[in-house]
Amino acid sequence: MPSCRLSLSCLCQQEEVCSKSVINSCRDCIRSGPYCVWCKQLNFTKAGEQEAARCDTRAQLIKRGCKLDEIISPKNNLTIVKEDPLSLSFSQQEPVQLRPQKINLRLRPGLSTTFSVSFKRVQGYPVDLYYLMDLSYSMKDDLENVKELGQDLFKYELIIISTTIGFGAFVDKTVLPYTNTNEKKLQKPCDENYQQCQAAFGYRHVLSMTKSEVEFKSKVTEQSISGNLDSPEGSLDAMMQAAVCGDKIGWRNSSTRLIVLTTDAGFHMAGDGKLAGILEPNDEHCHMKNNLYTKSTEMDYPSVGQLAMQLAKNNIQPIFAVTQNVEIQLQQMIPNSEVGVLSKNSDNVVKLIQDAYHKLSSKVTLTHVNLPANVSVVYTPKCAHAGPAMASEGVCDKVGAGQEISFEVTVTVASCMENTESFTIRPQGIKDTLTVTLSTNCECECEDPKNSNHPHCKGKGRVSCGICSCSEGFVGQFCECSIGDKDEHSLRASCQRNNGTECEGQGDCVCGRCQCHTTESGSSYHGDFCECDDEHCEKSHNKLCGGNGKCNCGKCECFQGYEGSACQCRKSSAGCQTPNNTVCYGRGTCKCDQCECDEGYQRPKCHECLGCPDPCQTKLNCIECLGFDSGPFKKNCGACSKSIYHEMVDQFPITSKQCHQKDTEGCWITFKLEQLVGKDNYKAEILKRRDCPEPPSVTAIIGGSIASVAVIGILLLMLIKLFIYMKDLKEYRKFENEKKKSKWAEDIFQKANIVKDASVKW
Repeated sequence: MPSCRLSLSCLCQQEEVCSKSVINSCRDCIRSGPYCVWCKQLNFTKAGEQEAARCDTRAQLIKRGCKLDEIISPKNNLTIVKEDPLSLSFSQQEPVQLRPQKINLRLRPGLSTTFSVSFKRVQGYPVDLYYLMDLSYSMKDDLENVKELGQDLFKYELIIISTTIGFGAFVDKTVLPYTNTNEKKLQKPCDENYQQCQAAFGYRHVLSMTKSEVEFKSKVTEQSISGNLDSPEGSLDAMMQAAVCGDKIGWRNSSTRLIVLTTDAGFHMAGDGKLAGILEPNDEHCHMKNNLYTKSTEMDYPSVGQLAMQLAKNNIQPIFAVTQNVEIQLQQMIPNSEVGVLSKNSDNVVKLIQDAYHKLSSKVTLTHVNLPANVSVVYTPKCAHAGPAMASEGVCDKVGAGQEISFEVTVTVASCMENTESFTIRPQGIKDTLTVTLSTNCECECEDPKNSNHPHCKGKGRVSCGICSCSEGFVGQFCECSIGDKDEHSLRASCQRNNGTECEGQGDCVCGRCQCHTTESGSSYHGDFCECDDEHCEKSHNKLCGGNGKCNCGKCECFQGYEGSACQCRKSSAGCQTPNNTVCYGRGTCKCDQCECDEGYQRPKCHECLGCPDPCQTKLNCIECLGFDSGPFKKNCGACSKSIYHEMVDQFPITSKQCHQKDTEGCWITFKLEQLVGKDNYKAEILKRRDCPEPPSVTAIIGGSIASVAVIGILLLMLIKLFIYMKDLKEYRKFENEKKKSKWAEDIFQKANIVKDASVKW
């Protein structure tokens, strides 16, 4: 029968299909897909037919003759373990608002099951409201109005039945750059003209939950403004502690828990603590001592994700009351929250709380936690103002107290699970939960006969879900083969090709030989190892072998007049003909009327080879041998004659590409090559005259050498003569200087004697 495979809307109808892979047993079949069933009927398969034929859809098996009571198909099983009735009002200690409370599911993978969940919010359900206020300096006008908050809230008729209210305050971490750490500024961080100012702090719990309007007003009246440096505040720190310190805040077990956060500034989040050198991540634990958050300067701010998780875990719904100049995105990040705009002095805060409470209490969101990885859930709301069916949650809006609504919950398991697992379904902000315990049904319950020597198995084995499980020493589809003294492992190894799968998974190893199965179309696998079939050849025009050939072991054998890997072409060489009436110039083969060229040659006709070596160079030695009887091939020139037909010419009649190469004798040979049909077949025209350089003149070389030696010798003699002359000139000048010095000394001596004689006479 057709079944609806669930998408988000569950509107699609899909035909039952069994996509089989490797099937060796009923267990393999059941795990193949949600619509695969197994026929345990004896003799259902024909001789040589693989047992995988027992696995198919119910309709196909019945069509092939399987009796309905012989079909094995595990079903989904749903058991309601606990289903207490919904409470009418809050007259009981623990009201029941969600039904059922416990369900056990045993599911077949891929096969969905749907159950209904009902919800009804009781009349007079208690409310715990924790007012969390920003006490930075910019909120000084708002504090006066908050002092009257308790009186106004207790007059609020919808929560007057059982309401408690608490109060907490926050500013920011008392370290730079968030707060001025000067000792005087820490004690009085406000403006100097503002006298009522308390010391800087991160978060302080002021009042636990109380029903006393007088106590609330008294505690709030005692509060005064504080201050900090930057604009963002430590509101996430405060909300985290208010959420996880339940015993200090005084949250009741059965109540609607609300945190009202009022601020006129943004918030610091995870990572901002690095500015103050605070690197330790927030651990989401309670750190309160003497009503103060003690880890404010040691731990970073929490992330929005961490806060959202703890709020949901503790069933707390936040209401963000912010001024118009603050853009707050926490409503989108934190499920089941509301945002309202405060007036400049917060005189509308009670109206804001009333409106937010109405929205939160009238909107029911059913979701889940701890969902296993291979399980999917779709919620379909059944109410007047229902949201769309979704995989993450189901939403009903505008639901009044005492109004019963329901959700259809569809659960699907993707694969078999080894162990039992569970997950929890709960309405956001409500304590009530539904625990779903989940296991999978992946086994076959065939009720096999207990006879271990069943006649169907030739008395050598037992029947397991319609197929034989042979006793030791026997193998075969009906245990008909005795392996005797042979080792079973070696017997089965003879059925494996290259140590691969036994009979390629397409046959049974019977007494060391493969008995091939039949294919789904009725033909048989063949080959020594059942490796061949005649159904998986290449197709053309969506036909096997193009309809122009026969498939044999995966390859097409084309009929006469056809060719190609899929016999897709008629045999023809018209498209491969060249101007000289050859096929592909002899440098390729014609297939499907197109040239398939040899390596390097280019289509369409294999005329040119762009990547081949230059024949001017590769054929030079043969040209030298054929044209001038010289070079390396001089003694074996006949080999060149086989690949080159040559002709000696006086000049080239037409100017075209010529080869100009130097031979082994240093002469320049000019020739032309034309490639004929084939790869190594050329016609050469060789110019009769080579350009050889004239031999050098011996007389000129000798004369030049003698002249050069003479000139060099004369130059050397002149240089030596110049060197000797310069040395003599230097000695002569030295001698002249010495002579002048000697004459000067002589003149001095004579003058001294004259002076001496004159003095004696006097």
